[in-house]
Amino acid sequence: MTDGWFSKPVSVAVGFIGDIHIIENAHDAMKLLTDNWREQKSAGYKAAKIACRGAMSGEVPADVARQAFVEAAAEAKILVS
Repeated sequence: MTDGWFSKPVSVAVGFIGDIHIIENAHDAMKLLTDNWREQKSAGYKAAKIACRGAMSGEVPADVARQAFVEAAAEAKILVS
């Protein structure tokens, strides 16, 4: 299993006070998706989990997982641009 390092980090604001988290790989993205995601039923959320899981197993390129995570974060309105 690999961490699935992204070519560019993704910044997201999470928690009640909007703490900024810098997500640099699929492993960290998966942890955030699993532990701190508000809406876990959206299509973007589900696609990001599948892509991150695939990147961690080496079946999906890490930047495909990154893009899925960015789309899920934008959908959840937590993406920091």
